[in-house]
Amino acid sequence: MLFYPVYAVYFTQTGLSAAEVSSLFAIWSVAGFLLEIPSSVWADRFSRRRLLVLAPLVTSAGFALWTFVPSYWAFAAGFVLWGAGAAMQSGTLQALVYEELGRLGRAGDYARLIGRSEALASVAAVAASLLAAPVLAAGGYPAVGLASVAVGLLGALTGGLLPESRPPSAERAEESSLSVLRTGLSEVRRAPAVGRVLVVLAVVTGLTSVDEYLPLLATAGGATTPVIPLLVGLVIAGIAAGGWLAGYGARLLPLVLAAGALALGGGAALSGTVGTGSSAAGLWAGFVAIAAAFAAFSWAVAVLDARLQDTIGDEARATVTSMAGLGSEVAALGVFAFYGLGSGWAPPWVLVSLPAVPYLAMAVVSRR
Repeated sequence: MLFYPVYAVYFTQTGLSAAEVSSLFAIWSVAGFLLEIPSSVWADRFSRRRLLVLAPLVTSAGFALWTFVPSYWAFAAGFVLWGAGAAMQSGTLQALVYEELGRLGRAGDYARLIGRSEALASVAAVAASLLAAPVLAAGGYPAVGLASVAVGLLGALTGGLLPESRPPSAERAEESSLSVLRTGLSEVRRAPAVGRVLVVLAVVTGLTSVDEYLPLLATAGGATTPVIPLLVGLVIAGIAAGGWLAGYGARLLPLVLAAGALALGGGAALSGTVGTGSSAAGLWAGFVAIAAAFAAFSWAVAVLDARLQDTIGDEARATVTSMAGLGSEVAALGVFAFYGLGSGWAPPWVLVSLPAVPYLAMAVVSRR
């Protein structure tokens, strides 16, 4: 999401409370949850590339609502559209990339390629964070919104350039959506290892939704509005670094997850207990640790995704991959509900640090 640190503050500046912002995140998660499997079944039955063209157009429509009709219900509708766009991409892109690499005899390059593509996306997000302050100063929130819409349109054009070697949809017309879903479920049932990877991937991915609250953590630590994109940009840079290193040292997964959990908890605590306006150094040090944590999580997601792709077949690849996406939406919804309920009694640093506990649990479960 382009300029998302600015949007998080934008919601509160329009009069929304922390609980209302959390409810918007929950709406986003529920929309993705409900559409995750149907969209992936569609991708397995028909054209994955076509779905990747449509997804950013749907998301852009949501940004347009936020820009031109700023209100709680417009924000909610925008998050529904964003959730729909995310669901269309989830599983679809991974399936398309893995299959095309497999046809070239390069399936072993999947983790490195998908990780580096995510890294480049994160670099673009860093650039967006750095541009947020001058764009906001020059044109206000309307300029930010129009830029977000334009990026979505560019994403649709890019999706149309992706290769797709699958048979035309007419050759699979006799294959029902239910049969595709059954194939995906049988993939999970017949191989316990697939189920374990699905669970760990879902939890590790879903818990990263705590990053939505990093702007609020920065604000509570005394950061001014122009500084917030810089702090969040630092975390995005960490995500990029983790993705770039994907494909190397996969056996270190439990150790890396544990280290990331400790860095998240420690960094959030440092940002909240030292970065109270009197110590900018403490705030920055805390966000450096948080950036390291998200680097670990980004790397772990790519490693787990590659493990999953290596164990499933092409017939329902997008559907099975989206089961992990569905699980991640459940985990994300838990994060949003926890933050919304806890915001009345605990400071942001406590709420941001607590996901470190399930991350440590996943470090144990991920051991082979």
